Amino acid sequence: MAQSSGTQAHTHTETQTHTHTETHTETQTHPLSTYLWIWGWLFVLSTMSYMVDIFQLQGLLRWSLILIFMMLKAGLIVAIFMHVKWERLALTFVILAPPIFVLVFTALMVAESDYTHATREVFLP
Repeated sequence: MAQSSGTQAHTHTETQTHTHTETHTETQTHPLSTYLWIWGWLFVLSTMSYMVDIFQLQGLLRWSLILIFMMLKAGLIVAIFMHVKWERLALTFVILAPPIFVLVFTALMVAESDYTHATREVFLP
């Protein structure tokens, strides 16, 4: 009797695990149309990036547009192809926070360098 109840409990646990695995697998499949849309957007953003060169834009506008298109393409690739969009919020912050901090600190250093350069031009002969 004890042996049969143990077998029933074991079978019940296997059923729960099997059902959980099937549910987990179903949530990880993504429709092909999602990837096709992203490939389309990547193509459009790349075309726009090349248009910056074709129209021979110069100066700050050129570099701003190139960086904007680059960041948009990188964001799409990370979100969809690296599956960050479907990850937990904590993991998303772990992946995305360091590059954001690097960009903020780089912007602060650029602002500080401009200030230092301007100060040296005023006070040094």
